[in-house]
Amino acid sequence: MSDNSEKIEVEGVIKEALPNATFRVDIGGKIILGVVSGKMRVNHIKILPGDRVKVELSPYDFSKGRIIFREKSRGEL
Repeated sequence: MSDNSEKIEVEGVIKEALPNATFRVDIGGKIILGVVSGKMRVNHIKILPGDRVKVELSPYDFSKGRIIFREKSRGEL
């Protein structure tokens, strides 16, 4: 099992929703493919274009990532 210290965590903005819980995420000018993590699927966390998210990247492939957290917007409690 991979060690968590190897993962790179970045913040981004959802640009487009794709089928099968995948999204196009803008992380500072670069667009990557983001997949929703298992805990977010189990807890039915909704993600929409424009949401700010945290993405976990592997040090080997920077073109794909796992969406691990959705930032709360100002309107939510």
